Amino acid sequence: MNQNDRLRAALAKIAEVAGEAANGTDDDGDHGYDGGQESDSASPKDKPGCILKSLPKRLLVKAAETARRINPVNAPARGLFSSADGFQVLDPLQIAVLTSKYWGPQPRRLTVSFMESTPADLKARIISHMNAWTKCGGISFVGTDGTGAVRISRGGGGYWSYLGTDIQHIPKNRQTMNLQGFTMSTPESEYKRVVRHETGHTLGFPHEHMRKALVARIDPAKAYQWFLSTYGWDKATVDAQVLTPLDEASLMGTSPDQTSIMCYQLPAAITKDGKPIIGGTDINSTDCGFAGKIYPKAGHAVADHEEDWAESEDAEVFA
Repeated sequence: MNQNDRLRAALAKIAEVAGEAANGTDDDGDHGYDGGQESDSASPKDKPGCILKSLPKRLLVKAAETARRINPVNAPARGLFSSADGFQVLDPLQIAVLTSKYWGPQPRRLTVSFMESTPADLKARIISHMNAWTKCGGISFVGTDGTGAVRISRGGGGYWSYLGTDIQHIPKNRQTMNLQGFTMSTPESEYKRVVRHETGHTLGFPHEHMRKALVARIDPAKAYQWFLSTYGWDKATVDAQVLTPLDEASLMGTSPDQTSIMCYQLPAAITKDGKPIIGGTDINSTDCGFAGKIYPKAGHAVADHEEDWAESEDAEVFA
């Protein structure tokens, strides 16, 4: 099985897991958030891991087309379509796998609504943490009494979100982000760790711990056992959410950063080198810098990396 086949299989499995979650079959309530009563010293079992949701397989190509229409830079680099034997033709699903989901460089305001009756102070607190990213870049979030582009539920199912522009394909009666059990009693550290992480997904940022260099440090057998006992995740979920590395060639990002807010905190018990993957508890300087580059604030010129010179200066290429 080649790399593209593995990516397709992984994406199909993510879609399957996401579909089960949407139908309420992937969570028995035993590993969810405890309603805001946890302390900062709570065990990992009290801090459910984030599931990055995927659309149903039938919508993957359409979602990729949406992403490219909103932001042409989302299209896979042309170099990904070439091989040692020349130009390689990829089918639409393969292209969908390699398509990013960023919103584009123009300043943008995304509306936010809540699926359940939610106190005004809780709405304001959640949205204020979403807007922590606005200090870095040109996308902001604003509450609405109508149906928001971002729709948040605090019901069962743990913590999860869809990726970037994919939220435009979610039915209006369904949430695009889940923050199980968040209340005004939830510790501030959890607002930073969870709300800002899930908002990063809404901005199009995938999981940092799925970078190839970090996945390579994880012992699969130990990971299966740890995620099963800690979160109740089966092997397929661990494969899809932890052990399938992102295609580095398709990423617009930084070097792998284990302190990124988008990175899981993973224990030394499941790594090959016996050292933990530290994980992020808040937006760090690298996160902020990257967000500012792809989402420049109003009045900031979009970086143009093309440099030109007189045609007479063009270098002569020798075989």
